[in-house]
Amino acid sequence: MNRTARAFWLSSPGEGEIRETALPEPGRDEVLVRSLYSGVSRGTETLVFRGGVPQSQYAAMRAPFQEGEFPAPVKYGYLSVGVVEEGPDELVGRTVFCLHPHQTRYVVPASAVTVVPDTVPAARAVLAGTVETAVNALWDAAPLVGDRIAVVGGGMIGCSVAALLARFPGVRLQLVDADPGRAEVAEALGVGFASPEEALGECDLVVHASATEQGLARSLELLTAEGTVLELSWYGDRQVTLPLGEAFHSRRLVIRSSQVGTVSPARRASRTYADRLALALDLLADPALDALVTSECAFEELPDVLPKLTSGEVPALCHRVRYADHD
Repeated sequence: MNRTARAFWLSSPGEGEIRETALPEPGRDEVLVRSLYSGVSRGTETLVFRGGVPQSQYAAMRAPFQEGEFPAPVKYGYLSVGVVEEGPDELVGRTVFCLHPHQTRYVVPASAVTVVPDTVPAARAVLAGTVETAVNALWDAAPLVGDRIAVVGGGMIGCSVAALLARFPGVRLQLVDADPGRAEVAEALGVGFASPEEALGECDLVVHASATEQGLARSLELLTAEGTVLELSWYGDRQVTLPLGEAFHSRRLVIRSSQVGTVSPARRASRTYADRLALALDLLADPALDALVTSECAFEELPDVLPKLTSGEVPALCHRVRYADHD
């Protein structure tokens, strides 16, 4: 077998290239995976692509199989689905998900891959990392039956959270976004949609994922007294101003952060990272989640497409990358 592969690298901020890389022989407890699809998480990966990771966050932002260092050159990514070509008998031929950068083939420990359930198509399984973030967020948020909830920001993360919240009984739920085009995605997910100006207030919980200070300010306005904003946005190297005067204190509002890098304290004693990812993959059996994949390209096109994703010329939620059969 050919022991080389091709990988996407950020060569310098704003510029990417495909490089050839040598593959090691898989060890006893390793697998060789041939990529079928990978996904570009538009928020985090475009921030990395433009060189926006603050130096203080270099270590926290490392992907599991990243090579190189921020800001560049770096091989970055974490939504990969492929087929095991070599490895333990119980994994050979199975479709798996792995937190690996965009690469045609790769060798990783067998423990680093999670088998994709038969109920989940490989093309949809690239959403596993995003749905895992949504699972962790809802463990942090702990919504209750009958809650009035808004999700502000209809990007990949916000839509994933809304899709899971749509399964909660009795909730009043709106996806809030300034882009009216997100209404179509919301409808596919079975979720109500509103512009920021028309969103319903008196919310018990607002999940904020717009990565804008305007969105965070509006999230606070939508809360009922003693309500909570769960902040999922990551702003990178940008400074954010918040309106914490006026009625913020008298209404006893709460802003709480959530981050997928650690399992939520609410479930840390009883769930592992592997448990969380396996749950996310099970949830992807819902075909409605296909609405989160809004664009696609061949792997060879990635150096040309990522600048367009970063600029917004390609307004994708999840951008899917497909790999040729011969790779």
